[in-house]
Amino acid sequence: MGESVRAFVRSLLAASAFEKTMRTDPPRQLHLNVNILHSGFVPSAWRTPEADPRAFVDIAHYVHVAQIAEAAKFDAVFLADNASIADQIDFRPITALEPTVLLAGIAAATTRIGVIGTASTSYNEPYNIARRFATLDQLSAGRAGWNIVTTADLGSARNFGREAVPDHAQRYERAAEFTEVVKALWDSWEDDAFIGDKASGRFIDTTKVHRIDHRGKYFSVDGPFNLPRSAQGHPVLIQAGGSADGRELAARHAEAVFSASQSFDEAAAYARELKSRAAAWGRGSNAIRVLPGLTTIIGATEAEALRRRDELVDLIPWTYSLTRLAGILGISIDRLKLDERLPDDLSLPGNGNGNGNHTFFNATLAQARTHGYTARQLIRALAGGGGHRVVVGTPEQIADDIEHWFKGGAADGFNVMPDVLPGGLQDFADGVVPLLQQRGLFRTEYEGSTLREHFGLRRPVSRHLHPREVAATA
Repeated sequence: MGESVRAFVRSLLAASAFEKTMRTDPPRQLHLNVNILHSGFVPSAWRTPEADPRAFVDIAHYVHVAQIAEAAKFDAVFLADNASIADQIDFRPITALEPTVLLAGIAAATTRIGVIGTASTSYNEPYNIARRFATLDQLSAGRAGWNIVTTADLGSARNFGREAVPDHAQRYERAAEFTEVVKALWDSWEDDAFIGDKASGRFIDTTKVHRIDHRGKYFSVDGPFNLPRSAQGHPVLIQAGGSADGRELAARHAEAVFSASQSFDEAAAYARELKSRAAAWGRGSNAIRVLPGLTTIIGATEAEALRRRDELVDLIPWTYSLTRLAGILGISIDRLKLDERLPDDLSLPGNGNGNGNHTFFNATLAQARTHGYTARQLIRALAGGGGHRVVVGTPEQIADDIEHWFKGGAADGFNVMPDVLPGGLQDFADGVVPLLQQRGLFRTEYEGSTLREHFGLRRPVSRHLHPREVAATA
């Protein structure tokens, strides 16, 4: 399949090469990350002939995927995380390796691509998260990003000695304070605090290293931090919550947001609202990059791509898919019938306190209601996954879809989740990326060296600068 896709794209590019000179660059640049979800987004990916079942714990696998993405000039690789076994391990690999450790290995094997990892504010402390990601940022020469999550599953809570998951509002209140502390720590060194002058014997200008003296509801942290600022100032902040609390946290702090919109109109409304919220916080409407999740299943023809999807879905036991769907919806599996529509009385799981995963619940339910799917049809449309949009087709169809969402303001880019890794990413790199480049939507070379530069974000200035110095850097 891979070679047929590449041959198709080569012929398409040759037939329309003259269009390249007729196009002008858009005012915005498309952004692409790859979510390295072990063997791939589709739960049966590990069963394909080219897959290695042990890839989920093999750094060579993750490095190989990152190198494919870097060769295609992707902005970043992204790693999700969970502090418990949150999937059915009798059938599928899980997210197992700790992200910052794994990303350090990826950073050492790459030179330009960003490295984004997930860490929970519910079961960590601000100082050690600040230190882990600042270390990754130093090791990667300014390519790190932190995906802020609050963690809603009971398994994680019990792994950290809690009998119940804190309620939704409390988790986000803690997350907001947590993020404020992390930012203050990263900002506690001014850019020119490091001297390292051998002749004078001055190493650090201690007048430019500041305590933070934070005293809040959840945390008490003196500071200062024990690391200087990196090439990009500090790691890029990413958030993925779809709830009102999650959007408010993103509006205050996030520089990129991973969303799970299923329709163009929904995504465009989400992007407008989020950027409006950011502007209300005085951050400007261009402060956040909105990057919906996008699963791609690619074939040389649409029929080939649909056949690939069906073959992958048919490798997934229906009991697995129903159990997973029931978990997302917060209901017992006996309420789902494969060839019937979803129950009419669904509401956010969590015993009425909104403690479920808003993002995936809303995205999955929207898909089902919009198309009137039965459970079987919904599972197939989602490629056995859990809420992210799935596009099945030729490289040109996928490029058309990406261009439509990007130019229409529904997305600034995408968190790409190929069906199978590494093959699905290679198909995307060989088939879709050249089309996006030809249309002037995506870079052909990296223009900067940091993740912040890839995303087109300004380098944050120190809060300790004199107002005149801040104005000079603006």
